[in-house]
Amino acid sequence: MLRNTPQGEWILRFFSPQWLSGSPRVKKETDMRATLRQMALASLALPALLAATPALAQEEETGPIDISFSIAGVTDYRFRGVSLSDGDPAIQPSLTVSHESGLYASLWGSNIANNDGDDIEIDATIGLSKEVGGLTLNAGGIYYIYPGASEYDYAELFGSVGTAIGSGNVTVSVAYAPSQDNIGNQDNIYVGMAATHPLGDIITLNGSFGIEDGAFGDSKRDWSIGADVDGGNGFVIGVKYIDTARTQGSSLAKGTALFSISKAF
Repeated sequence: MLRNTPQGEWILRFFSPQWLSGSPRVKKETDMRATLRQMALASLALPALLAATPALAQEEETGPIDISFSIAGVTDYRFRGVSLSDGDPAIQPSLTVSHESGLYASLWGSNIANNDGDDIEIDATIGLSKEVGGLTLNAGGIYYIYPGASEYDYAELFGSVGTAIGSGNVTVSVAYAPSQDNIGNQDNIYVGMAATHPLGDIITLNGSFGIEDGAFGDSKRDWSIGADVDGGNGFVIGVKYIDTARTQGSSLAKGTALFSISKAF
């Protein structure tokens, strides 16, 4: 499932997720590995050189700060291919505050499967998004919070680069969780790619592919393909097929069709 993210709806989780948004945080099926993966973090250091894209001359200025809210309903909360809601529906609100400089902060939430009392997930994100030439650069950090089960809380850094190809868009992202007590004193890296392509004015095709290695997966792969329909007035209806190559916890990682509806305010 693509998560609602700052600077645009439904990218990063995304990887899906979300950029890239979805998902190894199913603690009851996580088998912590003993080997540390040392991955370079240089790919997370993205340059920030230009100001945000200016508004059209006809539009009234809205000021340096923008606040947006959205809410979505999904038939299954999938993160990086794995169900975190045990295959059940989820409600996912999101609040984003962004500055014209490209800085933003957001809170995203969802109900998840009841696991030691942590039946709610809250993702607190802070980041910077810039347009540089023909590229969209985005970098920041996420803190995953599980109220009532703080032993599962952990932090992750992310970076992504997106560009237009024809009438579509392609984004490559990397997410890195440094070694922490709450993820078994291991690190974790996820590299993903997502693409969108419009069909007419209201339909947009989308797809994603990702590879994960470390605390949450041993060369785990996931992918998705789907379409979103613009219903007008901020409504978007989505359908997609999601699958993984994960062999452990297959009941939560097997292929499934997922439906969603979201409303942006």
